[in-house]
Amino acid sequence: MKRSEQVLLKRVNEMVARLCANREKINLMEVCGTHTMAISSSGIRKAVDQRLRLVSGPGCPVCVTTDDEVDEATFLAGVDNITILTFGDMMRVTGSSGSLLEAKARGADVRVVYSPLDGLKMAAAEPEREFVFLGVGFETTAPTVAAAVIAAKRQGIKNFSVLPMFKLIPPALDYIASSKQINIDGFILPGHVSTIIGSKPYSFLVRRYHLPCCITGFEATDILGGIYILLNQIANKPEVAIQYQRSVRPEGNLHAQRLMRRVFRRVDAGWRGIGLIKKSGLKFREGFQRFDARKRFDEKFNGFKTRHRKNEQRKNCRCGEVMLGVLIPTDCPLFARVCTPARPFGPCMVSSEGACAAYYKYER
Repeated sequence: MKRSEQVLLKRVNEMVARLCANREKINLMEVCGTHTMAISSSGIRKAVDQRLRLVSGPGCPVCVTTDDEVDEATFLAGVDNITILTFGDMMRVTGSSGSLLEAKARGADVRVVYSPLDGLKMAAAEPEREFVFLGVGFETTAPTVAAAVIAAKRQGIKNFSVLPMFKLIPPALDYIASSKQINIDGFILPGHVSTIIGSKPYSFLVRRYHLPCCITGFEATDILGGIYILLNQIANKPEVAIQYQRSVRPEGNLHAQRLMRRVFRRVDAGWRGIGLIKKSGLKFREGFQRFDARKRFDEKFNGFKTRHRKNEQRKNCRCGEVMLGVLIPTDCPLFARVCTPARPFGPCMVSSEGACAAYYKYER
């Protein structure tokens, strides 16, 4: 550790010792998967006083995607004349009907892209094919997808659509904060999502649940600084603090928020391991519904729905409990035995932001 990190670590551990004079443990949840990776790779989880538990949250977009949504994607991949466009992490995530990688091996046209605008260019170049982009992600991804849809509408591109699987972070935190099963003393809030939405959408966590909150950057000094802020709030008064001030403003990115509101509206959405959370997803507004792949291919989806039992989830997958902080990856009976990065059983081992992948690489 660098000198600055050692100084912060010493302050954190002194504060933990002080607070734990009257309590057994302190549970802080790092909501974002990138934070999980940073905490594991920098050794913070092992270096802090073990009475401070840093548990993972539902902040990995691939990990919270349900089996049903993966199955929808693999079903569409098997339809003639449809090309599926996706970010790379989704390729190996397995639903109850296999993965996109397996669909590609069977001959499906599945292409990895780095942005939805890349997919828009492909659609413009091959007007005879239908191109479906998988809308997986949080408030960080939705604005770029909205911008691509607006561009498709403006350019008159008719063979591009989106399969919306978006999730919104504040409703998930409301679920966690209100749960009697999940005992969290404070949140290390996500830096990327907060760059878009700002700090105000988290204020209910303080007002309703009296929980300390800190939006934190991704360097080790950021995370240790954020933890120290949270411990100070536990000792004094909870609030929504911004440690990541070089990127996050209280009001967020207003242009990105306008793009999301123009194209999407909030709807209930299913989360892996949690189930339905009210107003935690996004759906196309009137005027943009022709870009909704579920509507565009509604007749083809009828065949999928008759064969597929909704909300079915593969047995033995414990990713849901890992993402709620109820279970740490090494406590899962499949971890590093049945489930490895080479042969992942659940999405938390697949994703580059997955908690199981982080523990496998850095904390075994």
